[in-house]
Amino acid sequence: MIPYGSFYFFYLLFLSLIPAFILGILEKPIRYYGLLASLAVLSLLFSGSKVQAISLVAFYFGELLLVKTYSLLRKKWESRWLLRIYIIFSLLPLAFVKWGHYFSARTFGFLGISYLTFKAIQMLLEIGDGLIKEVSFFEFTYFLLFFPTISSGPIDRSRRFGKDILEKIPRNEYLERVHQGLKKIAIGAGYKFVISSAIFNYWLAKIPLQQGILKNGILSVFSYMYGYSFYLFFDFAGYSLMAIGVSYILGVNTPDNFNKPFISKDIKDFWNRWHMSLSFWFRDYIYTRFVMSSMKKKRFKGRFTASYVGYMITMTTMGIWHGTEIYYILYGIYHGILIVLTDFFQRHSKLYKQYKNKRIWNISSTFITFQLICFGFLIFSGKLFNY
Repeated sequence: MIPYGSFYFFYLLFLSLIPAFILGILEKPIRYYGLLASLAVLSLLFSGSKVQAISLVAFYFGELLLVKTYSLLRKKWESRWLLRIYIIFSLLPLAFVKWGHYFSARTFGFLGISYLTFKAIQMLLEIGDGLIKEVSFFEFTYFLLFFPTISSGPIDRSRRFGKDILEKIPRNEYLERVHQGLKKIAIGAGYKFVISSAIFNYWLAKIPLQQGILKNGILSVFSYMYGYSFYLFFDFAGYSLMAIGVSYILGVNTPDNFNKPFISKDIKDFWNRWHMSLSFWFRDYIYTRFVMSSMKKKRFKGRFTASYVGYMITMTTMGIWHGTEIYYILYGIYHGILIVLTDFFQRHSKLYKQYKNKRIWNISSTFITFQLICFGFLIFSGKLFNY
């Protein structure tokens, strides 16, 4: 069973949210029931695959062991090398899933392993920074296994999540959250099951792909590029909205994931609007840390070189995170190059500084950015290389 993918799932979802709603109305804590509901829903989601179920359980206990032991060791030994070793061990299950097939190894992956790995690594990093002093078994378990966002995010932050589940929510405020949650679920369902399905069935399915889109003419290339871009947005944004809406009913304000990405004025603006929980995660835990470390250790002579190298490392990592196929890696490199060129242009171009606040400039910039975004999604789809 796939989350938010069938009427049966929504039926089970509805039943699981009734007790949460009653607790919220009575101004009682939802967190204990929320964890119980998460475990129950996950049991149903993975009931069809013993391999995935066993992998999830093994992953959970492995990450729990890493987080708890590092939390204890961090109090006595603040070595950054120790943190790096723990992060490597935390990444091993995901690396095995992503690259195991290259070594003829059987993959013991499960739905959502990428997002759960990010949650665990985020906790290790913040323990290393001294931002997390103690790791509660309950909060770790609930945060890691929170079922609404298990498969594709949004990626929450443990400290923010922890504050939400400990908060006492007044009845009127909870009812407003439920209202907003139901609204997001309805909009998300419309995005995913109406708009994205229509785009797929009446647009993408009509484009000949048997011999690769490049062999069907330039019109097929452009048609697929735009169709796939809109399909990807409405499908993913629809899922995200439903996950956020369910979270609201469980008393958790899971952060938004999309903010009108197709009206972005440049590529940097796009990554502040598209899959925001992922892009902000990469920004905070890879880009910023690399740049700060490079400046401290004086790795580069140029003032902005560290930033540009950081962009390339961050976006290439993002591409690899999606998968080891060449088109995912090229997608990451493509966006890294675009961000570097955009930043360089905005810093050094007199033309940009003179016209950046003009209406015609913003319209033109938005139009060009949209084309660049869609071409990136064409790379991401893998169809560009389908000869």
